[in-house]
Amino acid sequence: MTQKLILDVDTGIDDSLALLYLLASPEAEILAITCTAGNVPARQVAINNLAWLELCGAPEIEVALGSEVPVIAPLMTTEETHGDQGIGWATLPAPTRALSERHATQVWIEHVRAHPGEVIGLVTGPLTNLALALRIEPELPRLLQRLVVMGGAFNHEGNTTPTTEWNIAVDPDAAAIVFQAFSGLPEERRPLVCALDLTEQIEMKPEHIQRIAELAGSTPAEVISPDDPEGTRSQASNPVVRHLSDAVRFYMEFHREQGQGFLAHMHDPFAAALALHPEMARTRAATVDVELSGTLTRGTTVADWRGMWGREHNAAIAWETDPAAFFDHLVERVGAFARAFTP
Repeated sequence: MTQKLILDVDTGIDDSLALLYLLASPEAEILAITCTAGNVPARQVAINNLAWLELCGAPEIEVALGSEVPVIAPLMTTEETHGDQGIGWATLPAPTRALSERHATQVWIEHVRAHPGEVIGLVTGPLTNLALALRIEPELPRLLQRLVVMGGAFNHEGNTTPTTEWNIAVDPDAAAIVFQAFSGLPEERRPLVCALDLTEQIEMKPEHIQRIAELAGSTPAEVISPDDPEGTRSQASNPVVRHLSDAVRFYMEFHREQGQGFLAHMHDPFAAALALHPEMARTRAATVDVELSGTLTRGTTVADWRGMWGREHNAAIAWETDPAAFFDHLVERVGAFARAFTP
């Protein structure tokens, strides 16, 4: 039995692996991919998605351009984290697939209207497109089966400012609109939020890429070493492994520069896994809001766990998981999928 999904992304190295995971998952039916500005500008995001789909021989999936700027704030991007094109050291072949003529907001609205209660929305970038769609279709939260959001930091330091997570910080006004719109829904319909509190425990190491390559039957052995010169390129015979390895190496080098070790936090693949398998994480109910006016704290996500605001809970925050079990699941899926592309 398949699960209908709309992906809203700012691809992005970890978004890229999330897409590969979903393409490798037989229970995922990707209805559309909508693109927003975040890690890189929105048009580059669209190119990246089209290129990954083409490389993987995916069926025709609509890729729609969304907002190229946040709702109010000026756009900021983070090429230093994801590379000039958003995919690290990887250089994907230029796609020949065409971008949709529809805007992302139209895609969101028409799919949830056509499939009421059946679609899971997965947002791994800023919430701009969803916020704009809500202005046109305020019933969207009730038309979705569920929303899964990678974003926020609660009892955890930020990765953009001392208190903010990147996706929320890029467009805090959009995030505030979305969380407000999902208030008052029954427990099973509340957004599932994957924040830094948990996603920074999802640490991809070089051995994970090596295991994916082994399952794919790629040669030679795919070894990403911290002793390699910066920007070393993969020689993998398998093109999916080669490009994934080049992307993830860049991400590991970035994390090392930030003093976090030679690893990569895989925020978005974890959110993608929870979209299909929410049982992989324990959650806590909370009322979530976003600080919009603080001089030092704009973009901070605040969770009221104990009902101090007197407002209904509007989110289920992923709080605990088994990272090793998650990576076993991810490696098996992506490795088996990539095997079809080994010469």
